[in-house]
Amino acid sequence: MTDEILLDVEERMEKAVARLKQNLAGIRTGRANPGLVDSLKIQAYGSQVPLKQLASVGCPEPTQIVIRPYDPSTMKDIEKAIINSDLGFTPQNDGKVIRLNVPALSTETRRKLVARIGELSEETKVALRNIRRDGIKAVEKGEKEKLFSENDRDAAKEEIQDLIKKYEKEVETMSSAREKDVLES
Repeated sequence: MTDEILLDVEERMEKAVARLKQNLAGIRTGRANPGLVDSLKIQAYGSQVPLKQLASVGCPEPTQIVIRPYDPSTMKDIEKAIINSDLGFTPQNDGKVIRLNVPALSTETRRKLVARIGELSEETKVALRNIRRDGIKAVEKGEKEKLFSENDRDAAKEEIQDLIKKYEKEVETMSSAREKDVLES
């Protein structure tokens, strides 16, 4: 019984960290990176479609992202989504591909990005703590309902604590690596 609770807690913590990883990939550094446009949703074919499903994205140069639509009719939709996004890129369309020039980051922009990384990191830690709280409540409830012993409850609580330490360390490592990328590029 405690195994199910622990498995649920670990799964939810993994998802929270995976979401942080995805969010961090979308944060700009001075280098071009396909992750910068991964989160874009394009209004095409009557619905919101992820850019990855409409085009291939590459970085032939350190300061340029090239988007090659699979279907040329979606070119204008992709261009419109980039302009309307908060990425701050001006797309250049040559009829076959869309090029995005990634300008160098100013010191002020770097500071804002580092602050945003800190916010994302803290949001993830709060999510992890909430998951821990839910797990501990479930374990205590199970012990009260006599589904398992006090010893099982205590062991499960300890394991949940170990899990949160592991995932918080992962969050710290990912965030500091991303901050370093932003500051050094």
